[in-house]
Amino acid sequence: MSDTAEKIHQESEKEFKELLTFFMSGEEYGVDILRVQEIKGWDVVTNIPNTPEYIRGVINIRGSIVPIIDMRLRFKLEKKEYDETTVVIVLNVVNEGKQDRTMGVVVDGVSDVYNVPLENVKASPDFGTAVDTEFVTGLATIDEKMIIVLNIDHMLNAAELAVVDKLSES
Repeated sequence: MSDTAEKIHQESEKEFKELLTFFMSGEEYGVDILRVQEIKGWDVVTNIPNTPEYIRGVINIRGSIVPIIDMRLRFKLEKKEYDETTVVIVLNVVNEGKQDRTMGVVVDGVSDVYNVPLENVKASPDFGTAVDTEFVTGLATIDEKMIIVLNIDHMLNAAELAVVDKLSES
């Protein structure tokens, strides 16, 4: 096999993770693209009383009630008015031992889709980001920039998931 063919073969055997990236408060975050159901522009939600501030309400997507979580508020980042770039990323969330659920997350804007070699995703340190490390899978390096890779399955704790489940059943 030629050197070029060998290199191409080695590259194709590497494991990759495809990430949808988005911005919040000047930082770029990523989620596994296989978890993304759809991306919608910001629209009015139905507010639900007695829920945490970061649970903005619910929307109806093709007959399913989907709770909407404001990621800025969830991560205790500075509030920002929603504008034309604000979007809702609708995600499939897996919870051990329970049924998968759908939830939407409000972010400042979608950035890009990257095919990242797994070797470029490193464990997250316990400092340096505004986001609690329990929500972070790791840090991906792409063209000299860092992307915070989120673990969407840990975005909500058991009590918060119970609220989301109740909203979804409504």
